[in-house]
Amino acid sequence: MPRAPSVHPLSIRSALVIDDHPLYCDALAATMESAFNTRRIRTATSLSEALLQLRMRFSPDLIMLDLNLPDASGLSGFLKIKERTPDIPVIVISAITSNDIVQSVIAAGAAGFIPKDIGRQNFHEAMQDIWNGKTYVPPGYTAAARAPITDRSVEAISRKIANLSQQQTRILGFICEGMPNKLIAYEMQLAEATVKAHITALLRRLGVHNRTQAAMLVREVSIRHSLQ
Repeated sequence: MPRAPSVHPLSIRSALVIDDHPLYCDALAATMESAFNTRRIRTATSLSEALLQLRMRFSPDLIMLDLNLPDASGLSGFLKIKERTPDIPVIVISAITSNDIVQSVIAAGAAGFIPKDIGRQNFHEAMQDIWNGKTYVPPGYTAAARAPITDRSVEAISRKIANLSQQQTRILGFICEGMPNKLIAYEMQLAEATVKAHITALLRRLGVHNRTQAAMLVREVSIRHSLQ
């Protein structure tokens, strides 16, 4: 009787784990090390820290990314990481698992979308699928027919936010918190006139006319946390 083909354990040499909660970040790194024998693991708790790691000639086998970072909104963080590392699989790990979010992430080029509450065995199976070239999505996910991309789509909005400068991104975060220009200037140690100039520029880049519309764009991509 022929023997069943053996299944080789998955081995991932290196990974970059990006999550703004240090404990979860460390736990995920420890899981990678124990489950997949990953020896070169670097962690980052913000988008800027992750990009710095990648600029330091660190080229991991894969990147694991939480969407909810302190200096990114919606898909903007993912898009910046993917632009920097087009040939490295980027796996999104998030507590936000709505169909719209999963669909947008996969459409933007993610190698998979893994919910944060996934069990250890299912996590291992998801990683095995991704490593074998499959696109992993959460159980129960239903892909809807995608409408043509418009300026109001999640992807388009996120790309606009991703193209903001670091200063403009911080200011957008303060705007979403309802801060007046004077307080933003104090927090950023800038002249109020400089803040106004940044706001004018970011409104133009986002294609909106006022602060309220800018804040609404952030809400449209389902991220309501501070960007500062």
